[in-house]
Amino acid sequence: MNPEEIKLFFEQNVAGYIENLALGIIILVVGWVLIKIVKKGLTKALKRSEIDETISKFIVNVANVILLAALVIAVLNEVGVETASLLTVLGAAGLAIGLALQGSLSNLAAGVMLIIFRPFKVGQFVEAGGTMGSVNEIQIFNTIMSTPDNKVIIIPNSKIIGDTITNFTERDTRRMDLVFGIGYGDDIKKAKDIIEKVLKADERVLKDPIYTIGVLELADSSVNLAVRPWVKTSEYWPLYWDLMENMKYEFDANGISIPFPQRDVHLYQQNSN
Repeated sequence: MNPEEIKLFFEQNVAGYIENLALGIIILVVGWVLIKIVKKGLTKALKRSEIDETISKFIVNVANVILLAALVIAVLNEVGVETASLLTVLGAAGLAIGLALQGSLSNLAAGVMLIIFRPFKVGQFVEAGGTMGSVNEIQIFNTIMSTPDNKVIIIPNSKIIGDTITNFTERDTRRMDLVFGIGYGDDIKKAKDIIEKVLKADERVLKDPIYTIGVLELADSSVNLAVRPWVKTSEYWPLYWDLMENMKYEFDANGISIPFPQRDVHLYQQNSN
């Protein structure tokens, strides 16, 4: 090739490719910045519309994935890659990819079900997927929770959907199930009066529904009294700890024993002639 042909080839091919590549990089950078702006704006808009935080975060995550996919296609198209044929190839390989990613697809479907049926919301305390904690975020594939000791747990959505879900904070009130054991020689009525006194003294114990006190069982070493006060969900644990402590003080002050498990051993001596 003579110099003129080389120059013409360069102008028609290499230079054009470099120009398209530079333009593709610019589109990538600008698109990335625009996606960040759109995500931020969408988050603010959803917050102003007072949509539940669980749904708004999920919408933002889905929008982010769609926008990123559109950006990649636009960049490839600008660089010169035939996106139509590329999409055809990806479509043909979709079945194989789907089979390889069955777990991810099931997590995606489970994430959609969590958003639609909403068994729990962000901020609630639940037991799901074998883990107990506060829900931080429901993502497309996973749910992120924080345990009471501040561990971060990431649970696949399919595991949550396929297991029992217990929501501890869905209702405003909860019943507290307490059991106090007293000795067989103690006065049951006196013990019940003491328990009632402690319950009435604490304003956090709800008057409606009213608490219940009754003999639960005659156990091996104690007479067990069941105590069932109702409390606001937000005050459950502070009240629980205070009731346990105050019951012990009142039992001690009034001579009511709290027996511990014990076993009587009887020895028989056999006379031998």
